[in-house]
Amino acid sequence: MDEYISSTTHWFIGILQNAGFSDALAKWTGEFTMLILLIIFSYLGYLITWKLMRKIIIPITKRSKTQFDDLLIKHKFFRKVSYLVPALMLYYFTDDTITIPVFISAIRKALELFFILNAILIINSVLSTINDYYDRYDFAKDHPIKGGIQVVKIISYLVGLLVVIGMLVDRDISSLILSLGALSAVLLLIFKDPILGFVGGLQLTFNKMVSIGDWISMPKYGADGTVLEITLTTVKVQNWDKTIANIPTYALVSDSFRNWRGMEESGGRRIKRSINIDMDSIKFCTDEMLEKYSKISKLQPYLNETEKNLTEYNKKYNIDPSSLVNGRRQTNIGVFRAYLRVYLSSRPDIHNDMTFLVRQLQPTEKGLPIEIYVFTKTIEWAKYEGIQSDIFDHILAVIPEFDLTVYQFPKSGDIQKVLENVK
Repeated sequence: MDEYISSTTHWFIGILQNAGFSDALAKWTGEFTMLILLIIFSYLGYLITWKLMRKIIIPITKRSKTQFDDLLIKHKFFRKVSYLVPALMLYYFTDDTITIPVFISAIRKALELFFILNAILIINSVLSTINDYYDRYDFAKDHPIKGGIQVVKIISYLVGLLVVIGMLVDRDISSLILSLGALSAVLLLIFKDPILGFVGGLQLTFNKMVSIGDWISMPKYGADGTVLEITLTTVKVQNWDKTIANIPTYALVSDSFRNWRGMEESGGRRIKRSINIDMDSIKFCTDEMLEKYSKISKLQPYLNETEKNLTEYNKKYNIDPSSLVNGRRQTNIGVFRAYLRVYLSSRPDIHNDMTFLVRQLQPTEKGLPIEIYVFTKTIEWAKYEGIQSDIFDHILAVIPEFDLTVYQFPKSGDIQKVLENVK
């Protein structure tokens, strides 16, 4: 082929000389005309190669059972390979069209640079394919390799850059690597975030601190949602309001964050909320109050058993019943707590085999907090909020039935009553 191109070039130069061109002009015109024709034929070679790939190779890969070759198509691997055909044609046949050393050297140097850049693109295409293929497996959520893939890509970029610089300055790549020793501090400063991200990514992966699909909360970075992606430098989180938060990967190791995976795996979501009871409404139960409470069917077993135990205790120690402070007596707040325990345990949407508490917290100037600490049987946010709202709707409505009141900031009517009393 090279002999045919060379002979065609000389034949064309001879035609130009016979047409009256000077030897120098005929040589320049003939050689550059053939070079342009070679470029055109190289482009045609690319079109033919790409068409063959689209008509033969790509359909075959699409019909295959494996998905790896489909991902190669997605990342344009075959198109990037087809770029090599015109480059190779130009590289091997340029010196058969022109004889000017400067032009030959410049064209080949440019083509060598193209080979390097295209090789990097092909490598990146293969690496992206490997990452996407790996992500199709379930264990990829716990052990993502995207950070490692990005490290390999960066290394390929650096090696390619060194080769390009070596070609441009006509130096061996090994000497360039040795000369980088003096710039190591600068390079460490420039690539500080990728290095920290890579280290943090390894710790996250091997310690199973976070996986793709986990719900995490990190208020410092405005993140509260599902992990979409773990890369070399950032962790992408889609918040519940559909915004995207990007957290530095190393921050998940150096700072504190909350991972809700344990809650999701347990099958229960915690309700932890309290209601402040006005302490002025807390009192011992009278017989009339106990009779009223006994009409609540859920409370009858508790009231009967508790009253029996208290009566036996007071008789045993000869307690004088004339004063309410003597001995042991039921209180309306105690009966109310008992009711809450029975009410919550009877709900089909509350776990009875997980932590189950109805407790008092430290009294404050805002009353006595009664806290509900239970777990729902669903972890879905909307259903969870519905269950929690239903529970506290009922609690707020039932509190007056136990002669209790909820503490709240004085209303305008209360202030008016105080002013009237002053008058």
